[in-house]
Amino acid sequence: MDIDLRASVVGFALAGVVLAGLLWAVGPADVADAIRRADPAVLAAVLAVAVCWLSAWGLALWTVLSGLGSSIRAHVAVLVFAAATFANNVTPFGQAGGEPVAALFISRSAGTEYETGLAAIASVDSINFVPSIGLASVGIAYFSTQVSFGSRLQFASYAVAALAIAVPILAVVGWNYRYRVEAAAVRVVTPVARLLGRIVPRRSPPTGDAIRARVEGFFHAIERVSGNRRGLALTFGFALVGWLCLATSLWLSLFALGQTVAYPVALVVVPVGAIAGATPLPGGLGGVEAVLITLLVALGVPNGAAAAAVIIHRTATYVFPTVIGGGIAGVLGSDSFTSA
Repeated sequence: MDIDLRASVVGFALAGVVLAGLLWAVGPADVADAIRRADPAVLAAVLAVAVCWLSAWGLALWTVLSGLGSSIRAHVAVLVFAAATFANNVTPFGQAGGEPVAALFISRSAGTEYETGLAAIASVDSINFVPSIGLASVGIAYFSTQVSFGSRLQFASYAVAALAIAVPILAVVGWNYRYRVEAAAVRVVTPVARLLGRIVPRRSPPTGDAIRARVEGFFHAIERVSGNRRGLALTFGFALVGWLCLATSLWLSLFALGQTVAYPVALVVVPVGAIAGATPLPGGLGGVEAVLITLLVALGVPNGAAAAAVIIHRTATYVFPTVIGGGIAGVLGSDSFTSA
């Protein structure tokens, strides 16, 4: 597991500063009082929904790997996805930082080449992102008929609209020019890989042909995923279920504190908050919480309750999978795991 420990430590330190600032701004006493009054039965439901979310996106990974010819079992794919979630949550820039490590987990467990594992997790992350835009758009449309937009809600609606326009355009352009992208990737990766091969002890620099074959293998795997319409539909369905589970987790977290809000609140807040996962903080820790709390308060939830609900939600969807995934990552190479 080639995780940059120093970068992660610095990232967690910065996240701690951000979280401390949030608690100070909201009021620690108000947050603690709200959490003490939380309904234990609803808190258990929040954790159960988080397990469903992790399982749904794990099944999305299983569907993609199956389409790539892997015989990995569904429950193993769910466990591997938990390990991949751990990698995303402890490295800066979220999925962008964790995907190389997640690809290693996948290749070891699914018996695939590394570039196939990287293509699989990149495909899952990309497909997972698509339903979030649709759900957020539905929520924004609902709010446009129910409440007047303040500056924060206007910003959220602008962000959703920008993503709804930019993502399809980038996808179409990237696909139409995929061979040029592939050639550019070879030109960029080759000198970097050869330099690392000279620096790393007991490693010889890879040849240009070997690097080109690896990059071509990655893009070929992406093409196989995109060409499997049935697999894409199943993956999209699992992705959608996962997002609904995430939204339900936040909605239940609010309900546990006696805050009854319209379900579209969660449909808007959760996807917009996920954008903060791209910040240079481990798994977006600190940034995601700040966005979620800001939007909930803008929608009329009291400060203390908003912060407490976000803490409950993120405990179930960030802390829990990080702990579980970390344990799985620690035993990922053992025979007992891969043969499960």
